[in-house]
Amino acid sequence: MADLKDLAQAVISGNAPQAKELTQQAIDEGTDVQKILDEGLIAGMSVVGNKFKKNEFYVPEVLIAARAMNQAMEVLEPQLAKAGVKPVATVVLGTVKGDLHDIGKNLVGMMLKGGGFKVVDLGVDVPPEKFVEAIQENKANILGLSALLTTTMVAMKDVIKAVKDSDGADKAKTMIGGAPITQNFADEIGADGYAPDAASAVDKAKELLG
Repeated sequence: MADLKDLAQAVISGNAPQAKELTQQAIDEGTDVQKILDEGLIAGMSVVGNKFKKNEFYVPEVLIAARAMNQAMEVLEPQLAKAGVKPVATVVLGTVKGDLHDIGKNLVGMMLKGGGFKVVDLGVDVPPEKFVEAIQENKANILGLSALLTTTMVAMKDVIKAVKDSDGADKAKTMIGGAPITQNFADEIGADGYAPDAASAVDKAKELLG
C-alpha cells in the first residue's frame, strides 16, 4: 500500500523519483485522486511553506520540494482531469513592466500550485494590458503582481487601474508582493491583498476568495 504520509514526506525532502513512484502506486491501487492530492502533495507543500515561513527552509529547499511536487503532479494531473477535480481557483501571476526579477514570483507560483491553485504565469516585464487579457482569457479569480525594484513598484498601480477599468477582469482580486512592497503601499494603490512571502501568498489567496 502506498502511504500518503510517505508521499508528503517525499515532497518535503525533495525526493522527486520517490514522489513520482508513490503517486503512481497510489493511483494503481485505486486511491481517490483528490485524496492523493490533498493528503500527499498539498500536505507536503504545506509543511514546506511553514518551514519556509519559520526560516527552517530556504529558497533551494523550496525549489527542490516544488520540483518533486511538479513531477508527481505530472502523473496525477491526467487522473484529476478524468475525475473532474477542479483547482481551488485560477491565479494569473507576473512581474510588472520594467522588472526582470522572477525568483520570488516563481516561488509564489510553486506555493500556489502546491496549495491546489491553477497558475497562469506570464513571466517578467509584463505590461498592464497583458495582465488584463490573461485574466479575461483564463477567467482568473486572482491576479498576483510582483516587483523587486522601488522604481517598478509604481507599475503595479497602472496594472490595478487597468484591471479595475476593464470589462470582465475587474472581478479578479489583486494581490501584490516583493521586497520593497508593504501593506501600506497595497492600500495606497487599491490592491486587495499583500503577502510578505511566498508561503503567506497562499493563505492570502485563500482569504481573498472568501
